[in-house]
Amino acid sequence: MINLPDVQSTASNSLSDCQAAASSFLTTINYTASNITGTTGINTTCLASGIVCPGQTINGVCVWQRKLSAVCRNASGVIKIRIQTNGLPPRCANVPSGSFVELNVDFEVNFNPDVSINSLNSNLSTMALLSQTLCTLTSAVTVPSASGFVNYGKTPLDTATGVSVDGVMIFTPDSANNIDPFFPPGGGQTSESVDTCLAHCQITGIYHYHIASGCQVNPPTGNISSCAGTSSCISNVATYPISSFSNYQTKTVLGVAKDGHVIYGPYLSSGTRVITGFDVCNGMFYDSIGNYAYFATSTYPYLVGCFGPGNYPSFAPNCTTNGVSSYNMSSYAISFLSNSATSSTNTTTTTTTTTSSTTTTTTTTTKTTTATSITTTTTSSTTRMHPIP
Repeated sequence: MINLPDVQSTASNSLSDCQAAASSFLTTINYTASNITGTTGINTTCLASGIVCPGQTINGVCVWQRKLSAVCRNASGVIKIRIQTNGLPPRCANVPSGSFVELNVDFEVNFNPDVSINSLNSNLSTMALLSQTLCTLTSAVTVPSASGFVNYGKTPLDTATGVSVDGVMIFTPDSANNIDPFFPPGGGQTSESVDTCLAHCQITGIYHYHIASGCQVNPPTGNISSCAGTSSCISNVATYPISSFSNYQTKTVLGVAKDGHVIYGPYLSSGTRVITGFDVCNGMFYDSIGNYAYFATSTYPYLVGCFGPGNYPSFAPNCTTNGVSSYNMSSYAISFLSNSATSSTNTTTTTTTTTSSTTTTTTTTTKTTTATSITTTTTSSTTRMHPIP
């Protein structure tokens, strides 16, 4: 069997690269705490009327402390980022009922690990496999081993794909029913309620995002409304967040995923909005260096669908009415694959060796790689035995 070459560029994962990403987090401390919930945070104050308060209510005012740390370190040549958060936002939230609680999230992961277009972490080659993976709320349980993910916190992270720069959790793109919470398929399913920051609490009180929000990088002041009560939001939840990035039309850090890759907003450094070039996980090779990251999109899975790199099928998962019909590689991904074709196309000559008892013929092996497929023609070998005279 012929092994494919591992076309893998070195990603930007130096200590300074990590610190640049960490600086985007709205941290409350600049060190790694033994317990993030035991630190002194920064107060957020909101009117308590009609909302669940995750802190203390005093004279009709709800006050909570948000707590967040993002620290990078060099561990024997491997750059790691450790993120600690109590999950509470630096702004008001519209949670009219249920539970809204403080968390104890604490994990460390290799920052922006090198990945290869020829070594996929998520190769979802059939619609059934694509749907089984993307349409499962707990699909983020397993993190690629190369990421070196370690969970030190007390809050379970089975449904989380990462942490936002504002300290709020980022979940997989699914509801508790394992469908798109905003554009569910038919069968009587209804979309879930969120506030105008496009976040909400699940049953145990974890406030979280499924989709990008301008609130992540520009927290609003004062109380906020429900999405259902805001016409520009409820009319199209998918495009509403894109408009909130009108002042951030460049590559903007929104968070870090559990696999160590950065989560960016909907725009590249050039100001081009990301509407294609991403794989099934919503990740993309976005530069000539070989960096891979997740980008916010207006189509499912919105932020992080799985841990990439992933493949590029011509079908969508069955748990949404807002999926893409066909995934396409970015020009950089195509370039990396084309380079592998150049370096991996080999042709050898046929040789025949004859002895008094054996004639062995070995046929050439030709390997051809294209930007969308990899084809290997296997070696054939024939040995003929002659009787001894």
